[in-house]
Amino acid sequence: MSTTTDVPPARRGRPGYDRDGMLEVIVAAFNDHGYDATSLGIIAQRLGLSKSAVYHHFASKEEMLELALEKALGELQAVFEAPEANEGPVDLRIRFVLRGAVTVACEQLPYLTLLLRLRGNTDVQRRAMERRRELDHRLRRLFELAREEGSLRDDMDPGVAERLTFGLVNSIVEWYRPDGPMNPDQLADAVVAFVRSGLRVSETRDFR
Repeated sequence: MSTTTDVPPARRGRPGYDRDGMLEVIVAAFNDHGYDATSLGIIAQRLGLSKSAVYHHFASKEEMLELALEKALGELQAVFEAPEANEGPVDLRIRFVLRGAVTVACEQLPYLTLLLRLRGNTDVQRRAMERRRELDHRLRRLFELAREEGSLRDDMDPGVAERLTFGLVNSIVEWYRPDGPMNPDQLADAVVAFVRSGLRVSETRDFR
């Protein structure tokens, strides 16, 4: 699957303003109010700028959304495109994908939150949702391969395994806090152990 997108090239902002920092504030507004309900006035107020100044940095609200979604989708796709996710024993490939997905969820939490709340009301949203579905299919295929080689329980449907696994990872956005008791590596260890305990065939063939 191609990882190229139609995201417009970066535009230079006015001196004193960091575009990535502005995007963080904008995404927080999207998550607080919902994308559709977040007006340019709300965004400008959050940033402490005039509406025209906001347009100096971003061509439209759709561009803001597209750039924000790429923060999550781009990193998730990079996990699936990595050699470790495509070469070697399937159990180790699944382990790599799980750890990578958890890391993205922790490090790009507001952007993943935005992605998970999309309703498909615009072309940008529909394209993002299609990319997300493709990642679902790729994880499902890994579970299919795991069952074929005997490292996934034969009574576990790969599609169910994929939905349960991504459901677990996606739930991180609801409760994880960067200043909490677990760092991303520790949380990734916990998720891998939890998934392994439910899907493994035996102690000698699992995702460790």
